[in-house]
Amino acid sequence: MIRFLITWAIVAALGFYAVTPAAANDANVMATDILTGAVPLTGLAVAYFKGDTEGQKQWLRNTCVNQGLTSALRLSFNETSLGERPDGDPYGFPSGHVAAVMSGATFLDMRYGWKWGVPAYLASAYVAYVRVDEDQHHWRDVIASGVLSYGVAMLFVTPEKATYLAPIIGPDFIGLRWGRSF
Repeated sequence: MIRFLITWAIVAALGFYAVTPAAANDANVMATDILTGAVPLTGLAVAYFKGDTEGQKQWLRNTCVNQGLTSALRLSFNETSLGERPDGDPYGFPSGHVAAVMSGATFLDMRYGWKWGVPAYLASAYVAYVRVDEDQHHWRDVIASGVLSYGVAMLFVTPEKATYLAPIIGPDFIGLRWGRSF
């Protein structure tokens, strides 16, 4: 029940990207705001409709850690020159929009393969381009977000039908655990 509530709280938070007031003035900005929520939610929807409980857990971990690290970095760099956006606004490094959309794209690619990943990566590239083109971010901001999101997904997402070997270290033992996702 707790996992369900946390998941839907994240879904609601991602949905708020689509209601940015500035988006009403520019179709490209509105499209990127919608994609920023739609791509990660697509990952959750695919996991849900496939009955992939492990995928839902991995989506939740990936999204929470990615957004937590992005927010922490934005706060940390805000008082530096990296924190200033091209238009002078604060919280420029790294890009929150690109972090969210890239988080969903890497989840879809790593969990379900290139057929889901390629369109999601194209959406991520579009969001990154528009954020830079609209003077919301520098290229370094969107590239850092993409690299961060990809790295987080590497830690938390496994392919749907994966076989893995993991070390286990306990107080009285050291061993290996073999697992297979079906």
